[in-house]
Amino acid sequence: MRVTEVVSTLHRVTRQRAIRNGRYTYAQSGTVITRVRTDDGIEGIGWAGGQPGADETVFHAALALGPLAVGLDVTDTEQLWERIFQPKLYGRRGLTNRAMSAIDIAMWDALGKTVGLPVTKLLGGYTSSVPAYLAGGYYLEGKGLPELQQEMREKVSAGARYVKMKIGGAPLREDIERVRAVRDALGPDIEIMVDANNAYSPLEAIRIAQQIEDLDIYWFEEPVHAEDYEGLRRVHDSTGIPIATGENEYTRYGFRDLIACGGADILQPDANVLGGITEFRHIASLASAHNLPVAPHGSALLHVHLVAAVSNGLIVEHVVTEGDERRLIMGDLSLNEQGMLTAPTAPGLGVTLDEAFLAETRIG
Repeated sequence: MRVTEVVSTLHRVTRQRAIRNGRYTYAQSGTVITRVRTDDGIEGIGWAGGQPGADETVFHAALALGPLAVGLDVTDTEQLWERIFQPKLYGRRGLTNRAMSAIDIAMWDALGKTVGLPVTKLLGGYTSSVPAYLAGGYYLEGKGLPELQQEMREKVSAGARYVKMKIGGAPLREDIERVRAVRDALGPDIEIMVDANNAYSPLEAIRIAQQIEDLDIYWFEEPVHAEDYEGLRRVHDSTGIPIATGENEYTRYGFRDLIACGGADILQPDANVLGGITEFRHIASLASAHNLPVAPHGSALLHVHLVAAVSNGLIVEHVVTEGDERRLIMGDLSLNEQGMLTAPTAPGLGVTLDEAFLAETRIG
């Protein structure tokens, strides 16, 4: 049960079509795959992402931090975190924390495989199925209102009861029209989230929030810069739309400060970003103490376990982007007719790797 080796590799995938949100265009995506191997033949899988350039930093940090896990028992997840989180040496916020995440997640996967339990059960096993939303609504060349409406109808046809779309990448008036078009296409019974990806100033965010309040928006995600806590609170206090944020926050200490600003109704901790599953547990408990739900950003294969494990787990994001892209990390997740995802029951995270695709895309 002791860790004998930690191996990290870097992979980069080119999208069939570049997608754009309120701030960024994504033509490629980088992923660091980390494998924690033990003396009884178990291999745990973890991962973290980054855009080209940033992904190399995450990769080299994972190479540097991996040896700190060697010699630990796979049950020693808290001890692992104390070893790798040394802010004077290994970062406080940022890309180093993503490398920490990959190692920590692999440790938990190895632990689950060792004891024969899914990560959901290891973390508390609050429920077996959780609501999910299908995210999309990106900006694409040639994608007008009819195409956006059709995309969202297809998500509902796939079982979604909640959908998310991007705003912040077009003039305010145009984005208001886009949101209204989606509401018109889906009717009153489907929940709609809007996500600005930090694109707005507080004044812009307040203005658009006031213009779309009558459309019964489920949440307004990341309205302002991730470091603008005061601006976030101003937006929160100006609208009745719930504010969701936190995908760019790091560690329990960052979430402590985010909660204290009073600008968030729903927290979105991303275990691939903030430091891993071990740190997610602390954040979920902190959120629960403040009666705040958690709705993690991205990576449904991971976060379905974490949302199902805790009593304040709200919903899982299931990202469906344009194009038939192959996946480095595979798992059996599909929406049922009620728009729910069931947490895998296989030991660990229940994920596998496409080894052939990994070989094709490896750059480090």
